[in-house]
Amino acid sequence: MSSPTIPTAPRLRDLSDAEFRAQYGCDRFSATVITNRLRYAVEHMSTGFMREAFSPIIRDWYDFACTISGPANKGYPMAVVSNSLVVFLGTMGDAVRNAVEEYGPENLRPGDVLICNDPYRGGRHVNDVAFTRPVFVDGEIISYVTMCAHQLDMGGTVPGGFSATKANVYENGLVIPPMLLWSQDQPVRSTFSLIFDNTRWGGMLLPDFKSIFQQLKLGELLVLENIDRYGLEAYLGTLDYSCDTSAERMRDAIALVPDGDYAGSALIDADGLDDTIDYTVRVLVRKRGENMEIDLSGTSPQARTCINCGVLDAKTAVGVALTMLLDPKVPFTSGTWRNVDLAVPPGTIVSSLPPDGGIMMFWEASGAVASAVFDALNPVLGHQGVGGDYGSTNTHNASGVRADGTPWTSATQCGGEHGPWGATLAGDGDSYTVLFTLNNLDPATETIERDSPVVLLRKEHAIDTGGAGVFRGGAANLKDALWLTAGAHYLSPFRTKEASGVGANGGQAGPTGAMWLFPPGDDGATPGLLGTAADVYADSIPVAGVLDPETKALDPVDGRYHYFAAEQVWATRPNTILRCLTNGGGGWGDPLQRDLERVLADVRNEYVSVAGAARDHGVVIEGDPRSDPEGLRIDHEASAQLRARRSA
Repeated sequence: MSSPTIPTAPRLRDLSDAEFRAQYGCDRFSATVITNRLRYAVEHMSTGFMREAFSPIIRDWYDFACTISGPANKGYPMAVVSNSLVVFLGTMGDAVRNAVEEYGPENLRPGDVLICNDPYRGGRHVNDVAFTRPVFVDGEIISYVTMCAHQLDMGGTVPGGFSATKANVYENGLVIPPMLLWSQDQPVRSTFSLIFDNTRWGGMLLPDFKSIFQQLKLGELLVLENIDRYGLEAYLGTLDYSCDTSAERMRDAIALVPDGDYAGSALIDADGLDDTIDYTVRVLVRKRGENMEIDLSGTSPQARTCINCGVLDAKTAVGVALTMLLDPKVPFTSGTWRNVDLAVPPGTIVSSLPPDGGIMMFWEASGAVASAVFDALNPVLGHQGVGGDYGSTNTHNASGVRADGTPWTSATQCGGEHGPWGATLAGDGDSYTVLFTLNNLDPATETIERDSPVVLLRKEHAIDTGGAGVFRGGAANLKDALWLTAGAHYLSPFRTKEASGVGANGGQAGPTGAMWLFPPGDDGATPGLLGTAADVYADSIPVAGVLDPETKALDPVDGRYHYFAAEQVWATRPNTILRCLTNGGGGWGDPLQRDLERVLADVRNEYVSVAGAARDHGVVIEGDPRSDPEGLRIDHEASAQLRARRSA
């Protein structure tokens, strides 16, 4: 291992004013102003879409993204992205280029909207449809504005598509190659018919399509306003400047990592076929000077179901992981990867191929790529390391019929979709967010209960689930959902065998989670509000997790693994409770160095139990946090003795 190197390439700040203008077609001030104005443009498009969206996954989850890319003669640089779903953003530059090149830029006209949802052409899954509108100036395409949005259903064997049991691309759903949805601002009837003849819930999708069309027109208008104000040369130069800025920051960050080869891995429990195969994402990070190679050779072959992701999604995950670990302020553009090479053989779970390597739950596989990079680099980054997150969205989807015959559906709202992040040098990990590779909102409880026959009985932080450290990992989320009617539930917790929330800088990993169903009694009555002690699980039906064979409570050491797709569709009776417990976030730093007052506060706030404070942090707390939280006290002498014994 060698010492860190200092970048030698020319730096943007060292360019003279004349050199800057020659390279970017404008002065520094204008380039910065145009960049910010374009960021405003994509956020303006996003706000408009959020305001008008009908689909709950758009309205409540923010499941979309907007970008602005440059023209073909510049390589379609993705220069500006919205502050939204990251798994979209890493693939959008490639998606625009691949769709336009296949359709033929010479075939596009002003007012056209090109669509494509093929994961192998553009990344993500078939539900994420990319809508791209070319921007013309004097008859030439000078840019593309793009919105990619999750559609609630794109056909296939499972309503909504969220299932790990689909075997191939034919079962997965409708695949749309690059084709026009609007031609010179007129809807293309044949394309609309193709989509709406193959999707469910078209009544919600159609107004969202119309809104997307209007947001793309808005984006085009805002781009043209900038060109009118600053000139075409300055606009195109700014697209380059924006990408060069990202590249330089990432190059600087990479250079500070010691040269060497670093290995890491992350485990996915099983696919939706059976539990005989687990899947490992393996990464070898080769760092030399200002460059880094991420080699995913040795990763498990593509799964037998649709839990795979494509190579473009693996690329996104690499960008997310390196940004979070090395420099969170790197703007996410095409320049982010300029000094990063990705090596991955075809046909793995993170580079699957059609027709058998179907792609649906793509963020689970790509999230494991990010986890593996964290696992590889945390040991060498020291205090700059970041604790791992909860690893899997533990997605829940369900549908059924109400007593009055009205159908209902619930998508990604009542499982373990939200959970903790790991701790960092800056402090404790957040306890309720989404995976590192996502950036969703949390649907409101009132909205969930209005849309579906469900009552959310519990949504809280679970005690003793944040990885211990100087800074504690975020706490796992515990959610109980009472389903009032019979339902068909698709459950997809993928990472309960091993901890996903790896520790950093000497911190401990967060524990694994699980999932259970609690059926009603023989009289059909609800089990009632469930406790959280280990003795409540005896009457449950385990769905996932490593559990004690007798008590069915968590036992990650000696327990038995339960397979989430043992039932492809979990059919439940009215008054069944679904409990989801996510994994915990990883801790940062030596747990025995955590500030005593922070441990006391954790006990008072029930992030940590009295026993957990002694066991994990060597802090002896006296008192009862439930009956007398203000009376809790630290036994300083006993704590010092306990920490000394642990350190010996």
